[in-house]
Amino acid sequence: MSTTPDQRLLLVHAHPDDESIGQGATMAKYVAEGRGVTLVTCTAGEMGEILVPDLEHLAADRDDTLGEQRRGELEQAMKELGVTDHRFLGGFGRYRDSGMAWHADGHAVAADVVHENAFWRADLTEAADELVRVIREVRPQVLVTYDEFGGSGHPDHIQAHRVAMYASQLAAVTSYKPDLGEPWEVSKIYWGAMSETWMRAGLRALRDSGDTTTFEGMDPDGPLPHFVTPDEFLDAAVDASAHIDQKMAALKAHATQITVDGPFFALSNNVGSTGLGVEFYRLVKGARGPVGDNGLEDDLFAGL
Repeated sequence: MSTTPDQRLLLVHAHPDDESIGQGATMAKYVAEGRGVTLVTCTAGEMGEILVPDLEHLAADRDDTLGEQRRGELEQAMKELGVTDHRFLGGFGRYRDSGMAWHADGHAVAADVVHENAFWRADLTEAADELVRVIREVRPQVLVTYDEFGGSGHPDHIQAHRVAMYASQLAAVTSYKPDLGEPWEVSKIYWGAMSETWMRAGLRALRDSGDTTTFEGMDPDGPLPHFVTPDEFLDAAVDASAHIDQKMAALKAHATQITVDGPFFALSNNVGSTGLGVEFYRLVKGARGPVGDNGLEDDLFAGL
């Protein structure tokens, strides 16, 4: 007979692979410690770039079946991390990957043409209600999602942020749609982050190794993109380096999106497991718990 873990984490991500890139090590660590980990993925990533030549026929402009492929990749990635509770927002296929275009400034933006069922076009309250139902069922103390820019500017990341933040408020309102479950207030909300100090060190190690193509155009001493967070804005650093092998296996599972010679594996080869195994966060709701010598929480449940 299964029992509900005392501590429960809910992550809200836009596409399969986002979770493994951002918080794969944390997820594996918490599963190993017996904590509850639930992943909600908002789309199946139907518009993703396919990096496997033999599977290019799955693309949206050909067979348009990439979503099913990525569904299977996500299932395998979750097996690698040990996560047994993973869902698609509103069920598989409810919301479609919106796609994206590149802005002249180097970040993602919405494409000129967006599918009628694209997540970017979703009614905010309707989408939030789907997540309210999950929040009230799972009753997580901690929620993790993107910042208001979605890290990279991708429209689905921004929408996932909006849905997660709005749903977390609605879920706590006693009088709001009792049919969605008993009210529940999430105690702490974090936005995933990338440490500026760590990113500069990783870039420097890459450039010193002679690699000038990984994260091409980024200078270890120059301006960095939005997804990199100045260290003074960080609140937590979860050291899950003991689970780096699981994170890398989960990344490999997303085979159509991430290659073993891609940027994350290049970083791992040059900065070691300590780098990719430490994942950073900004606390945006709740009181900061006890901190370590670095001035950061080492546990997202700190203080609860």
